[in-house]
Amino acid sequence: MTGAGSTLRIGLGCMRLSTDPERDEARAIAVIHAALDAGIALLDTADAYGWNEQEMGHNERLIARALASWRGDRARVEVATKGGLTRPGGRWVPDGRARHLTSACEASLRALEVAHIDLYQLHAPDPKTPLATSVRALASLQRAGLVKRVGLCNVTVGQIEEARQIVDVAAVQVRLDPFHDENLRNQVTDCCEKYGIRLLAHSPLGGPKGRRRIARDPALVAVAKRHRATPFEVALAWVRRLAPVVEPIPGATRQETARSCALAARIELGAEDVAELSQALPSGFAMPPRAAETTAAGDRDVVLLMGYPAAGKTTAVREFVERGYERLNRDEMGGRLAGIAALLDRALRAGGRRFVLDNTYPSRRSRSAVIEVAARHGAPVRCVWLETSLEDAQVNACERLIARYGRLPPPDVLARLSREDPNAFPPQAQFRYRRDLEPPDMSEGFAAIATRPFARQEDPASTQRALFVDLDGILWRSRRGARSPLDPDDVEVIPGRAAVLRRYRDEGWLLLGISWQPAIAEGVIGADVVEACLARAQELLELEIEVAYCPHGPGPQICWCRKPLPGIGVAFIRKHQLDRARSLHVGRGPHDRTFAERIGFAYLDHMEVFAAT
Repeated sequence: MTGAGSTLRIGLGCMRLSTDPERDEARAIAVIHAALDAGIALLDTADAYGWNEQEMGHNERLIARALASWRGDRARVEVATKGGLTRPGGRWVPDGRARHLTSACEASLRALEVAHIDLYQLHAPDPKTPLATSVRALASLQRAGLVKRVGLCNVTVGQIEEARQIVDVAAVQVRLDPFHDENLRNQVTDCCEKYGIRLLAHSPLGGPKGRRRIARDPALVAVAKRHRATPFEVALAWVRRLAPVVEPIPGATRQETARSCALAARIELGAEDVAELSQALPSGFAMPPRAAETTAAGDRDVVLLMGYPAAGKTTAVREFVERGYERLNRDEMGGRLAGIAALLDRALRAGGRRFVLDNTYPSRRSRSAVIEVAARHGAPVRCVWLETSLEDAQVNACERLIARYGRLPPPDVLARLSREDPNAFPPQAQFRYRRDLEPPDMSEGFAAIATRPFARQEDPASTQRALFVDLDGILWRSRRGARSPLDPDDVEVIPGRAAVLRRYRDEGWLLLGISWQPAIAEGVIGADVVEACLARAQELLELEIEVAYCPHGPGPQICWCRKPLPGIGVAFIRKHQLDRARSLHVGRGPHDRTFAERIGFAYLDHMEVFAAT
């Protein structure tokens, strides 16, 4: 199979031929034959297209059988497959490790019964594996001659740029349909056009809901009548027209649908059609004017502040408001980010001049509506990016919570508070921002991009120094071998540690302790038992140590008090006015070192502090 690609610039997505509950293999092969007979020359598949892990390669084997029994010219047919997803229990789970991709590619070669794969795509980035690792694995398969061309699926502009540093990216596969404009607004389409990368548009009819919407959309129906076509054929023709590199790959499960898809590739939309559809469809914004290409009208200025939740945007926006800028913020006005863009549109139309927007805006898509609206009014958009690190933003978030509520609210309380207070959010909000972040780029249409570093303002009244010790495995242990003591009689203080702590205390250090007690969340012990154990430990040490502990279980971070998040450290700093630069955290591993760095304490391993004992 050395196919030169699809001359119709439309392919056949074969997933549903293997994943539908009521699939029929004989009918599926007939559908593939109908598509090929109609001129379609790209078949898109994946090793994961089947019902579950026992069916890995089902769709590929189906395609191999269909091509073996087809009477046409196989040399013109291109088969694109994917690796990097697994199907445990029928779920879709990424695995982008090099070892997995190599074995997946070899299995696909066997399933397709070919010596090489025309186009091999990473099915999805694996959050547990660096993208560069996965892409290097694809490049290695290409060098070995097992893969002719390399592609990516479900990626951002930043990920495309990163991959291009490693391998020639021949294709990018993302969702694109008349009503789904994310991959237009996030500029993936622009990026592919810029580099001449094929954009394979999966789900170009939007799935079952999208098909129903297409069937009754007045603009699509009207254009279809002019072309004596169906609204679905016009929708596919429209998707093809969004950019010269776009190649829709609709999924057909009937022969007549496959033939209809091929007919769509021959529809040429005229100026009247394009004008009508551009006004009616969300994807009609595909070629908007860029703010950087417009001339600013007078002193109009739109400033978009972006940064982590708790990066310091509230302080920054205050500077602009004091200079006469009108603040537009979803948290204060309610609604969605798209509503803020609409509000900006009305304000500029009414003669407004200067505005500052300060929601987080992590992705190109989230920023695109603002840039688009401002461009229509000839208003430049300046981006001010607060370069506050995740670690500093975490400390800021904890300081805000404690200042407002007097403590770190537990997860259930935090969930309730977050519905009314935009500053009361769980740690996942910041992790989500880091995951979604696409740094601002002038190509988005910004008139300028400025960055602001973060500098923490220390309280001059904070002069107390503290020795902050992790109790678990350093000061105490369980006589029964549990993770930490289960009752007061189970408490054992590690010998020799009290004398060292006493010397620090006598030199004026405040003694503080931290512990993790997941047994509370697991229902093994209660908080009262933990308090009794801590009291017993102080009796045995013959020292007073103020201890705070996290009672929440393992797994994804849902609280601010479990290390390495800084919550307990921030609470102690505020309570005792601690001088971060003169305080010390004693721990025994990477989490403790990270925790110390976040709260601004020096770090020492417990073996250094207690070496003499």
